[in-house]
Amino acid sequence: MPSETILLLGVNHKNTPLEVREKLALSSGYEEPLQALGKIDGLREYYLLSTCNRVEILVSASGGDDVEKDLAGFLFGDALSPDQYEKHLYCYRNEEAIHHLFMVAASLDSMIVGESQILGQLKEAYRWSADKKCTGPILNKLLHKAFSVAKRVRSETRIGSSAVSISYAAIELARKIFGSLENKRVLLIGAGEMAELAAEHLVGNGAKDVVVANRTLERALNLAKRFNGRAVGIDELFEQLEQVDIIVSSTGAPGVILHKEDVKPLMRNRRNKPLFFIDIAVPRDLDPTLNDLDNVYLYDIDDLNNVVELNKAERDKEAVKASRIVDEEALKFEGWLSGLVVTPTIAALREKGKQISMMELERTLPRLKNL
Repeated sequence: MPSETILLLGVNHKNTPLEVREKLALSSGYEEPLQALGKIDGLREYYLLSTCNRVEILVSASGGDDVEKDLAGFLFGDALSPDQYEKHLYCYRNEEAIHHLFMVAASLDSMIVGESQILGQLKEAYRWSADKKCTGPILNKLLHKAFSVAKRVRSETRIGSSAVSISYAAIELARKIFGSLENKRVLLIGAGEMAELAAEHLVGNGAKDVVVANRTLERALNLAKRFNGRAVGIDELFEQLEQVDIIVSSTGAPGVILHKEDVKPLMRNRRNKPLFFIDIAVPRDLDPTLNDLDNVYLYDIDDLNNVVELNKAERDKEAVKASRIVDEEALKFEGWLSGLVVTPTIAALREKGKQISMMELERTLPRLKNL
């Protein structure tokens, strides 16, 4: 291996709860965090990814434990002390870092295995890092390979063809009713993890306006901000029902919060425009007799589970195929990296990279959309 080390540090939905992740998420974009990250000693190249479900730093660096400590300090800032964040943080080196990145790109590490949004998020983060000249020959090669791995997984498996989570199944049903979610207005009742997942998929599928209604307005604001949406108090619920197309309810209320009698007069005001309710709360938030109303469609968690179970076995088979592709491509990249035996080789690559960087960026960045 070269004297430089590829490091990947981060947190994700598997080991870090939402209340911690939301403190680490980038609220004002990538520009300032990338500038701050570049001030850490020992970094040759660096890349930063922030989504609802993960925050990860990928670097090519000289130095060892000190760099890891500095990166962890950058990631958590004042949110958690080292004693507190130790249980959440993962750190991968070289082969493990490469393999993890490819798993993320292929959506095999996602909360919803097979979802497609993560690849777009990886590309957007790369556009920022490349544009700010934070990446160089090593990470450029690695990230482009990650994109091509994701593309290969999509083309050679059916990993993304069916819903295998409650929230994703809800979106699939919504698409069957509306045909397309483009420009559909969405109301989330509740601001927990289920609502977060639903919002992620709705926005990813074209919903143009997300409104979050929650008893705690601050929590609604935090979730709405992440999706460029609006937050309202639970007392504004009925006013919002007249304006939206899709309602996803996932509160922790002890009983029904919306009855048939509440919705019936609203349908007249809506001129019977279809209204799609998704109740993923336990106990249920929504009156089951809503389904008796014309142009009202209600699905509860049991309905969604039926969709999920039908698809799960097939998705598991496809995930095994996808993992084999990731393993194969990771080995290929490790072989390329191992060929850079000495630092001068990397230095020569970097010097050449500086000479052609503008030309290369102009050529490759527009093409990322099509990868």
